[in-house]
Amino acid sequence: MTYLADETPKESSYLNEYKMSRFRTVEVSNPRFEAGGLRFITVKSPNLKGRGDICVYAPPVAEKNDVLPVVILLHGVYGSAWSWAFSSGVHLKVAELIKTGELPPMILAMPSDGLWGDGSAYLPHNGLNFEKWIAEDVIDAVTGVIDGAHKSSPLFISGLSMGGFGALRIGARYGYKFKGMSGLSSITSLPQVRLFVQESLKNYMQQDIVNEDLLATFKQYRNQLPPMRFDCGKDDMLLKYNRDLHQKMEKEGIPHTYEEYPGGHEWTYWAEHIITSLKFFAEQL
Repeated sequence: MTYLADETPKESSYLNEYKMSRFRTVEVSNPRFEAGGLRFITVKSPNLKGRGDICVYAPPVAEKNDVLPVVILLHGVYGSAWSWAFSSGVHLKVAELIKTGELPPMILAMPSDGLWGDGSAYLPHNGLNFEKWIAEDVIDAVTGVIDGAHKSSPLFISGLSMGGFGALRIGARYGYKFKGMSGLSSITSLPQVRLFVQESLKNYMQQDIVNEDLLATFKQYRNQLPPMRFDCGKDDMLLKYNRDLHQKMEKEGIPHTYEEYPGGHEWTYWAEHIITSLKFFAEQL
């Protein structure tokens, strides 16, 4: 189904008219062909100056007025909106945990990073705002289309590697929006992006160090930080950076939970330990 901003939606009563004016076009997958609770949304984003994709896991709701928490999951370099679902099966695990009562019903919003280069780092640069794509557009699109997602839905954000950097940085900067944030195997400072991407670091540089370094971000926004946790594998190339961030945060008195587990910078690790973050988010409800 495709909707234009100047059209009144005819096929879907759940598409909010405000959201129609927010995005010029909204494309939603047809429920007849959806599987595993996954839905796909494509919107023309003003911050991307083009189209952006969001993969959504939406559990069944008893009533359209049900208000469910929304968890944004950010992927790492080289990936896209499909990465979390089809590299980790996170939606299948969550569906099972909801069924057994180990997790409350929750919506997973899994957007692309904007598909710039090997990875956008979820930062504003090169005339595009990949940060606001996540912090504004994705939230508006999901709450405008998905049953159970509302303006009043509790919001959480998590991610892996580059997505961990994005989730923790955006979660801190927009702490008034989020009830919790987490990172898995996170890049902790912008220069580490050079370990992964082909593009020059100059493309990503910000005017203020606060936007390039997680510790600086946390210190700047410490009065609005939501509950946070982060973890890293003991064989991960980013382990020393995560340990260093943890130690500096302890010295600064910034509340957080940090954990290490066996594993490396790989999907087997993220598929297992994203559940720890989702249970952490459930505790904040």
